[in-house]
Amino acid sequence: MSKKDITVTLQNGRTVVYPVNTPIEKLLPEENQSRKDGLDVIGAMVNNDVVSLTFPLEVDSHIRFLTMGDAHGWRIYRRSVSFILAKAVRELYPSAKFSIEHSLGTGFYCHFEMNGRAGITEEQLDSIGGYMLEMVAENSRIERRKISYGDAVKQFEGEGQIDKFDLLRFRNPSKVVIYECDGFSDLAHGPMARYTGTLGHFKLIHYPPGFVIQFPERENAPHFAKFEEQPHLFQIFREHKQWGRILGVQTAGQLNAYTAGGETEEFIRIAEALHEKKIARIADNIAERNPQVKSILVAGPSSSGKTTFSKRLAVQLKVNGLQPVTISVDDYFVDREHTPRDEHGQLDFEHIETIDLKLFNEHLRALDAGEEVELPKFNFAIGKREYKGNKMKIGEDQLLIIEGIHALNPRLTEQVPAPHKFKVYVSALTQLNLDFNNRISTTDNRLIRRMIRDNRFRGNSALATLQMWPNVRRGEKRWVFPFQNEADIAFNSALDYELAVLKSMVEPLLLEIKPHHLQYAEARRLQDFLRGFIAIPVDQVPPTSILREFTGKSNFRY
Repeated sequence: MSKKDITVTLQNGRTVVYPVNTPIEKLLPEENQSRKDGLDVIGAMVNNDVVSLTFPLEVDSHIRFLTMGDAHGWRIYRRSVSFILAKAVRELYPSAKFSIEHSLGTGFYCHFEMNGRAGITEEQLDSIGGYMLEMVAENSRIERRKISYGDAVKQFEGEGQIDKFDLLRFRNPSKVVIYECDGFSDLAHGPMARYTGTLGHFKLIHYPPGFVIQFPERENAPHFAKFEEQPHLFQIFREHKQWGRILGVQTAGQLNAYTAGGETEEFIRIAEALHEKKIARIADNIAERNPQVKSILVAGPSSSGKTTFSKRLAVQLKVNGLQPVTISVDDYFVDREHTPRDEHGQLDFEHIETIDLKLFNEHLRALDAGEEVELPKFNFAIGKREYKGNKMKIGEDQLLIIEGIHALNPRLTEQVPAPHKFKVYVSALTQLNLDFNNRISTTDNRLIRRMIRDNRFRGNSALATLQMWPNVRRGEKRWVFPFQNEADIAFNSALDYELAVLKSMVEPLLLEIKPHHLQYAEARRLQDFLRGFIAIPVDQVPPTSILREFTGKSNFRY
């Protein structure tokens, strides 16, 4: 083998020798012949890093090809379809204000505005969808290019893409990676597909005032799930997005301008005041239903800030003359040997039947009726419930707060009369984008929160958190998200400045994840997107902030 050759190990274990700098796409004919799922290859995993198919192989490599059926491939697919959507809008309606804003079901909600009026007609949406299908049929090449920093600034400023210009204002790489297709360009925020012809699976759904671009289900690609409305989440996204528009902070670049200008303290005060105002309104709503409401149920996915929200809500309820008390669902865990197991035989702590539902409901019914109960205490060291004489009875001016991932599942509180319950869904739904057609995942927001909290308070590395995250996500999809529409009200725990604060805390943790770890691609992806933020010191975060649940130094006890 020549010194200019490298050894490539394919997913099937076969090894082949190629000249150094061979692009991955040269290996595709053999891969495509062996595929049986009918899905197009749109990217690759090379030595545990996700790359485009034009990536040149420089060292000995292990390669796994990616389709939309893979988690990393699905990101490439959504990013690439979003690229041709942005291209279609820009070419058909160059004066329109357009942005891809947030997830909605298995798609993204998109904002469209013409002549100062938000909204899109069916005819306009049909024309965009038709144009995208034409691009798919033309099978145009999506080129990855490196250009000088100066040329990139000049190009995006000249094209009127100020959102991308804003991102570059606070970065100084000598070279900038962009993607181009038939005269349309975008900053690279991760690998994209090679050709538009692989991007034909999408739907555009009119969802006034904007629309949703829906993608296939990853687990069932290329088939689509039934689109279901999520009115609570959509409403809080809209409210939060409108708040961002009023303050002029909708993208990371705009937030960076605040930071560079020394205006973050004021921005943080406003963001925290908005949280406090929302929590106070929820407390007022509950007080208006007193004495009928006796239990407040607070649910949400991992790292959504449920615990701090519950504590701040308790303060606001006291302002209204009520006396909230809490009950821990964790103390009602079944004994360890009765914990359900997943399909792999592992203990499934996300399952609702980790809770003794019969006993929990008996106690809730008794407390609701004004009776006294003896509360258990779960001993995690031995995996069993214990009783130590801790008794509880709910007085007339008292309210019970129950917080946990299953709180909105009707089975958890089925013996409590519906009028006696007030249900709150908490999630971190960031309204910030990197730029107008590259959104920030709300899941990434929560993952970064959790990595920091797990490291600071549970002794877990970022690697350990990433290893368990897929199981957490599976549990959320089964036990949390299906019940979010049960809520009486939703609360958005995201803070528009938080990623700038969390950046400097999580980056050292991510650096501990090395190329030989399977989670390396995730670490790299998070590092890349965090480069879009100027760091904000954590000492600017108020001690009552929900963010302090994850960073530490909170005024609340956990």
